[in-house]
Amino acid sequence: MNTMFYIIIGLIIILPMIFKVMREYERAVVFTLGRFTSVKGPGLIIVIPFVQQIERVQLRTVVLDVPSQDVISRDNVSVKVNAVVYFRVMDPERAIIQVENFLMATSQLAQTTLRSVLGQHELDEILAERDKLNKDIQVILDKQTDAWGIKVANVEIKHVDINESMVRAIAKQAEAERERRAKVIHAEGELQASEKLLQAANILSKNPQSIQLRYLQTLTEIAGDKTSTIAFPIPLDLFKPLLNLSTKE
Repeated sequence: MNTMFYIIIGLIIILPMIFKVMREYERAVVFTLGRFTSVKGPGLIIVIPFVQQIERVQLRTVVLDVPSQDVISRDNVSVKVNAVVYFRVMDPERAIIQVENFLMATSQLAQTTLRSVLGQHELDEILAERDKLNKDIQVILDKQTDAWGIKVANVEIKHVDINESMVRAIAKQAEAERERRAKVIHAEGELQASEKLLQAANILSKNPQSIQLRYLQTLTEIAGDKTSTIAFPIPLDLFKPLLNLSTKE
């Protein structure tokens, strides 16, 4: 009776050590007497107790939050930048054997890469070209983590924090840029108007009758304003037909 009791207790202890269940997104990296032998899963797997050990590895995409980093841009502006990295384990064997802690290693590598890449760009580029910077960081991370069996799918810069004095300087710069554009547009408009006036003057100078018609049109446009007295010079050419008629008589 006592022997059966001990057998039952032994089975209760041993069976969970022999049979392991791997979920669909899990794999077991199996070591036999310290040597890598296989990657098993998903489903039910058998492990020889005290001879084999396993390391569980998840194959789902990991969302890694990169803490805020102090970055000095190429134009010597200090900013704080944080990001998020999306990656997944593609090769469980290398993820366990080639690096001690692939999650910590990827986090540290993401921080240093973020500082390195952003430090090569000016502040305006960091603020305006996030998509390009995200791609550059992702390519560098993916290349360096490939030896660990890790695929970096995406990198997104979340926040770029700038001190208040720099915010005010950027606002002044933007205002000055708007004023400059307004002056350029106004100058271009004046240039185009002057060119059109010169063309009109050349056309009118070739045909005196057109000048007379222009005088009459101007009189018609201002005749509706009855609040002021208008003195408008009339060219003598308008009276030449009458003078010629009186001379003939």
